[in-house]
Amino acid sequence: MVIKRKEFIQIGSLATASLLVPKFLKAFESKSMVLPGNKVVVILQLSGGNDGLNTVIPFRNDLYYKARPKLGIAKDKVLALTDEVGLNPALKGLKELYDDGSLSILNNVGYPNPDRSHFRSMDIWHTASDSNEYWTNGWMGRYLDSQCKGCDKPTQAIEIDDVLSLALKGEHIKGIAVKDPRRLYGTANEKFFRDIMKNHVDEAGEQPADYLYKTMAETLSSADYIFKQSRMHPTNAVYPTTNLGSSLKTIASLIYSEINTKVYYVSLGSFDTHINQEGQQNRLFTEMNDAIKAFVKDLKEQHRFDDVLLFSFSEFGRRVEQNASNGTDHGTANNMFMISGGLKQKGILNPMPDLSDLNEGDLKYNVDFKNVYATILNKWLKADDKSILMKQYEYLNFI
Repeated sequence: MVIKRKEFIQIGSLATASLLVPKFLKAFESKSMVLPGNKVVVILQLSGGNDGLNTVIPFRNDLYYKARPKLGIAKDKVLALTDEVGLNPALKGLKELYDDGSLSILNNVGYPNPDRSHFRSMDIWHTASDSNEYWTNGWMGRYLDSQCKGCDKPTQAIEIDDVLSLALKGEHIKGIAVKDPRRLYGTANEKFFRDIMKNHVDEAGEQPADYLYKTMAETLSSADYIFKQSRMHPTNAVYPTTNLGSSLKTIASLIYSEINTKVYYVSLGSFDTHINQEGQQNRLFTEMNDAIKAFVKDLKEQHRFDDVLLFSFSEFGRRVEQNASNGTDHGTANNMFMISGGLKQKGILNPMPDLSDLNEGDLKYNVDFKNVYATILNKWLKADDKSILMKQYEYLNFI
């Protein structure tokens, strides 16, 4: 069969859309792999550098309002958690989680010698490298690698997106990027692609299109599998009709299915609020709040909340002082949310940022984010965190 240039491009497009779905997914097609109590991690990336000081607010601190005369959240609008600390008013659902012991807040998270470039700092968070190191695989990708040394049924990871993040790319195994299982299934089952696979006959030697044929065959198989699994136990819960709401609904359906996925990854943004921050952050927080509230309610009703840990991160925080455009510029340390029915340490885990002790206008970190990663890998996923992170890091006590 002679492949035409147009057809070659179409095949390549399908392969790209599915991010070259790896062969290991086929290992799950014949048999259920899920076990009761299977621990799941859901990673929520707040892309663009979320302003942590207007997320977890020191509303009794005069230095906060002095640095942000127009941008500071008014005391009477803050959702108070303690006598001194509260949440952004758009996060009412997270306040409820805090009140029922399902939310932990970790402050001052960062890393030594911070980088204020979106791309570089995100790479550091994705790879768990030091700021002077450049790694080509991600921390969760290395987790996938570590779970499949000599095994035929590896753990998998799924990102609800069209593009796979570096965090989920291992040296040998990669996660799967799929925005919508139904859409991938529909694309993969178009008659054109099925006919090509039916008529293609392998010839001796490596042909120019062979790699794409192989990739497409794996994609067709994987598309069928993910879509069918997502339909086995679809959630009937009501979710917001936002991107994050739809993504978390897909994740919930996959959690309830027989798919052996321990890691889900989803993003929300952009939080790069240099201009008119209040409106943009409020819109994004409303989407985040409503989607997480529906997700947690769903998990509780299905008795899976104790087995799911959702945590959020952003590549950096913002500077303490507002800028001249009613926004904030790139900063350093930030806070992280941990949400689960299985938390061992709840509430505000450590002191708020010291606004009287800054580093050239930026917050000083005192918790390395790699300690959070080590804790999740070791205590939640029961993995060898030292080999995955290339170093031994201190464990925290939130799980």
